[in-house]
Amino acid sequence: MTASAHAAHLAQLNVATLRHPLDDPRVAPFVEMLDPVNATADSAPGFVWRLVEEGTADSTGLRPAGENVIVNLSVWETQEALWDFAYRSGHLEVMRRRREWFERHVEAHMVLWWVPAGHLPTVGEALEQLAGLRAHGPSPRAFTFASSYTAAEAAQHTQAVPPAQPEQPTRSPQPTPAGNSAAV
Repeated sequence: MTASAHAAHLAQLNVATLRHPLDDPRVAPFVEMLDPVNATADSAPGFVWRLVEEGTADSTGLRPAGENVIVNLSVWETQEALWDFAYRSGHLEVMRRRREWFERHVEAHMVLWWVPAGHLPTVGEALEQLAGLRAHGPSPRAFTFASSYTAAEAAQHTQAVPPAQPEQPTRSPQPTPAGNSAAV
């Protein structure tokens, strides 16, 4: 985890339903992009942390949202830092080609929310944020790039409404240093 002067960091979760298993040759180009894109994330300005499965370099083996659903969970110092990584780096190529490897989502598949600096969200917490976005739409608690809120707006909202207690995931991957973590 990188040091930061920010009081809050931006957490993000996105889920993607695979069209084919990860070992299928049709998904091989995506799998080949994982390491370089994750390395780009790890060294990106504003990157704090990303979820990885213990003993691996990414989170593609974790399936808390369904057998063919992969998850990406990360934390960034600012929304701008995440935006720059997602849309101004090698990650953009993955986004452009996503329909080759992933089903089209009919409901929200990505959620952003503010966390206290130093907090590493659990998968359960992240899935709860996504469920909240799907059920209630964007709010200072859970939002998207298109409907974003500042950390200050989120703080005002969370002071007025106490957060629900997230369930603990059945598998609790160990957080790893930035050099050993996953962003795709």
